[in-house]
Amino acid sequence: MKHKKEINEITPRKQPRKSESHKIRIEFHDEKAQVVFIAGTFNDWRPDATPMISLGEGRWGKELVLPPGRYEYRFVVDGNWISDPSTPEQVPNPHGGYNSVLNVRD
Repeated sequence: MKHKKEINEITPRKQPRKSESHKIRIEFHDEKAQVVFIAGTFNDWRPDATPMISLGEGRWGKELVLPPGRYEYRFVVDGNWISDPSTPEQVPNPHGGYNSVLNVRD
């Protein structure tokens, strides 16, 4: 008795498209600032983990690479936590202040 070999064709499944990260540029302006960091949900709110770079004349900038999502953040300016004055969306935080909101779209 001969056995018939079965050949199962395997068709490759399309892999779900992974959301790609996006380069986001955040800027802040304060002519009196000496040191500026950005802290938020993207870095576990660590106040000294993400320094911003002085661009001169009181301008500060930082490029973040983030996957799509909703992030809350604040600036830490010379040790003081402040919301981003240029971002219209703000949400209350448990400390009596407001967090700025950044939406990274796919």
